[in-house]
Amino acid sequence: MHNKELNMKNRRLIVLDADQLTNRKSAHAYLEETFEFPDYYGHNLDALHDCLSEIDEETVVIIEKEQLLKMCLYRYAYRILTVLNDAAKENPNLSIRFTD
Repeated sequence: MHNKELNMKNRRLIVLDADQLTNRKSAHAYLEETFEFPDYYGHNLDALHDCLSEIDEETVVIIEKEQLLKMCLYRYAYRILTVLNDAAKENPNLSIRFTD
């Protein structure tokens, strides 16, 4: 699965593609489209955290093992992973699931 969004059991599932997260500009364009962020999305890590914190429907971010390994190698992707983790801790509507 790559960059797919599926609605199952009233949950929004988002599968992240680490190759889209290698630099700031492309990463935020990808995240804005994937998460359907509002037009005012600021295209930076603080704005990412703010928008993830505002998610009001149950959303599960799927990160496959291969994608996780890439995210750990790509500096900016790793920073995004950290923001995702922090937001998931704060927002009960957001969770991250790691798969094989």
